[in-house]
Amino acid sequence: MPQTYNVGSRSRFVNFVAWMFILLAAFACEWAVIQNATKPWASLAVDPSTLPGLTGWLVRHAAWVFSAAIALSLATVVCAIGLLRRIEWARRVFIGLLIVAIGVDLAGLWLQQEFVRLLVDSALRQATLTQPAAELFGGAVTMARVLAGFLTLVASAALVGIIRRLMSPSVRQEFA
Repeated sequence: MPQTYNVGSRSRFVNFVAWMFILLAAFACEWAVIQNATKPWASLAVDPSTLPGLTGWLVRHAAWVFSAAIALSLATVVCAIGLLRRIEWARRVFIGLLIVAIGVDLAGLWLQQEFVRLLVDSALRQATLTQPAAELFGGAVTMARVLAGFLTLVASAALVGIIRRLMSPSVRQEFA
């Protein structure tokens, strides 16, 4: 059976993904600039020099981390605009950026769990809570950790779905 191409048709999916990522990347870039300017990590209850391993390194080098976030956000905006214009290199680079985003998302989940463990354990050692209050607080922290893991996996699955769709023959044909 011969394959039929719809020459000149532009899918709503590509337009939606491009506009969604233009808005999200612009917001992320703005957030990273604000975080870098206000330096919220300076008010941590824990001295960053005492934090172990990668967690401590990231806190001590937060300006570099936020600068990398700004660069990735700007690259995403450029590639999303390229998606709107149906430029092939933009589609390929955008897929690569989505793969990087999945890796950062999963690494961010690990980092978030480490910060919760470090900061909450430190706070609980210093606090004088009754046993029922400590159990309630522990349950809330556990629920937040489970929800964060679930949302991270859902977001990663959504990004994989977008990658698969951008690699489909019908979408690739739009960029030919």
